[in-house]
Amino acid sequence: MPTDPMPDFPAGFRWGVSTSAYQIEGAVAVDGRGPSIWDTFAHSPGRIVDGSTGDVACDHYHRHTEDVDLMAGLGVSAYRFSIAWPRVQPGGTGAANPAGLDFYDRLVDDLLARDIDPVATLFHWDLPQPLEDAGGWLNRDTAHRFAEYADLTAARLGDRVKLWITLNEPFVHMSLGHGMGVHAPGRMLLFDAFPVAHHQLLGHGLAVGALRARSTSPVAIANNYSPVRLAGDTDADRAAAAAYEALHNRLFTDPLLGRGYPAGQDFDAGVVRDGDLAVIAAPIDVLGVNYYNPTAVRAPEEGSPLPFDLVPLDGYPRTAFDWPVAPDGLRELLGWLRDTYRDDLPPIEITESGCAYDDAPDDTGRVPDPERIAYLDGHLRAVRAALDDGVDVRGYFVWSLLDNWEWAEGFTKRFGLVHVDFDTQVRTPKSSYAWLRDVIAASRRAPAA
Repeated sequence: MPTDPMPDFPAGFRWGVSTSAYQIEGAVAVDGRGPSIWDTFAHSPGRIVDGSTGDVACDHYHRHTEDVDLMAGLGVSAYRFSIAWPRVQPGGTGAANPAGLDFYDRLVDDLLARDIDPVATLFHWDLPQPLEDAGGWLNRDTAHRFAEYADLTAARLGDRVKLWITLNEPFVHMSLGHGMGVHAPGRMLLFDAFPVAHHQLLGHGLAVGALRARSTSPVAIANNYSPVRLAGDTDADRAAAAAYEALHNRLFTDPLLGRGYPAGQDFDAGVVRDGDLAVIAAPIDVLGVNYYNPTAVRAPEEGSPLPFDLVPLDGYPRTAFDWPVAPDGLRELLGWLRDTYRDDLPPIEITESGCAYDDAPDDTGRVPDPERIAYLDGHLRAVRAALDDGVDVRGYFVWSLLDNWEWAEGFTKRFGLVHVDFDTQVRTPKSSYAWLRDVIAASRRAPAA
């Protein structure tokens, strides 16, 4: 357990937790919800490690009041959730489904009643299956459908949502879902997946305009970032590291901030039209940063289809996902963003940061998770150090409030501050929940920093 007191954070620093719709809601055929690509993918044999689906997940759709109570007990000031596009538009087009929006209407009001800011993500990978059948994000039309969905959602919730996030981790959705085939929709296109990147970014830019027409709340995007560590000392290793940095960290940031696609990389693939980059660069108010770990990179073996090779990063403890626990990487990343984008960089919020461990109740019914406490302690100190370095960081959202259905890993990975028994749906706050509750309470008592 950490023994040093947590440094103070600025007054108004946003303390939050994050979730996503398909990972927690369940109720996949309730109140008119249509199928998403993750429903299709999860029900395809061999796709999910434990053969599970998100059909029930944490049953948050029916238990959201209990979960809001857990957030209030934790003392968070914000909840980042995602809206399921198939609940709002079951077919991906046309009029809104009132029953689907009713759920988010109730959730938003319940949050506000507990003084918790609703932070709504419009797309966390659950594309309506009919849009995928028409080409999905490979089809330029999907960007326009996304803007229509944003308009419908903001028309209902725009007066109360406190921060809008258009897309969650478009790099991950492109690379794992369309490049490597390990996430929905399961395409294996490698670098031919670039149209997915461009159309997501175009959809983001169009959605920014739709949101601003309906809501005065700030608008953001949540990108996944990973500091690149060089695992070699040759020119070829350095070229590989530059290629990976361009793909992972800059492809979805340079154009957002008005710099076009990274120079020296073949990212166009003939899909960029006149005016697209101006739409993509619509000003945003916040850059959401999702951080989990750095990536070690070296030159690829001869004949590799990729211009880089990813290798294990040694010298750090590992999570149950076998990811290195590297708080120094978060400080490094935040400094890199500041130094790379300078005056173009908007304020930052850490929209995801967390870890998976094999947590289970002990003989007393408690769920000790000292490794998660150490993880959060280290990463919060990294944020405080970045603040001291002059980086404008406004908040930190823990991934995740609840143990959930973890995509292709099914129920085998637990990220939550709250343990969920997936057979009974009983929620049990872990020791990290109590630790973070005390950190948040102490921060609010502290003088402005």
